[in-house]
Order: sequence, then structure tokens, then C-alpha cells
Amino acid sequence: MAVQNLTEDTFDEAVNAAPLAMVDIWATWCGPCKMMGPVVDKLAEEYDGKVLVGKVNADDEMDLVLRFGVASIPTLIFFKNGQEIERKVGVTPESEIKKLLDANLGE
Repeated sequence: MAVQNLTEDTFDEAVNAAPLAMVDIWATWCGPCKMMGPVVDKLAEEYDGKVLVGKVNADDEMDLVLRFGVASIPTLIFFKNGQEIERKVGVTPESEIKKLLDANLGE
């Protein structure tokens, strides 16, 4: 499954239903976000069926930005059983993201 675009209306249901989720909070004008986009898309394909990979457009979903206290983008927030377990701010190497996902799969 490809990346899911999450909104205020769909966020809780999608994240709570997934044993493991990674949510990318980004914006179209953000250079570092554009760098992370292909990495997030690749991981969505690689972890298809194992990890929910979602994106939240910070400009369109300000309520979610405020709710999670996001001050800088891109921000990747990782959830396990609906609870935040980790957060990465800025450009993050793919290997670091994979290490975090792999460590939390199947526990």
C-alpha cells in the first residue's frame, strides 16, 4: 500500500488501527521535506502490510501540527499501538528509520 494522506478526520482511526505507524509531517514548500519524500515513499512500499506510513500536510492540517507540538518540519513521528514511541526531526537517513522500524516490528 502506498503512503496514506492523513487528515484530522482520518488520523486517529488509521494510526490506532496499525500496530506500527510512521507519520511524516511535511509541507510542499519545505526543501528538506522534498528530500525526505522519496525515502518515505520507498519505505511505504518496503514495509507494505507491516507498517502504516502516513503523511500530514502541515499547511492543511494545523490542528494536528499543534496537537503533536511540531515546531520544525519534516518531522517523523512513530507510533506503536497508537502511542508515540519516537520522533525524528529534519532529514533522517533511511538506515536510521529502518533500524527503528525493524526494532519495533513483531514485539
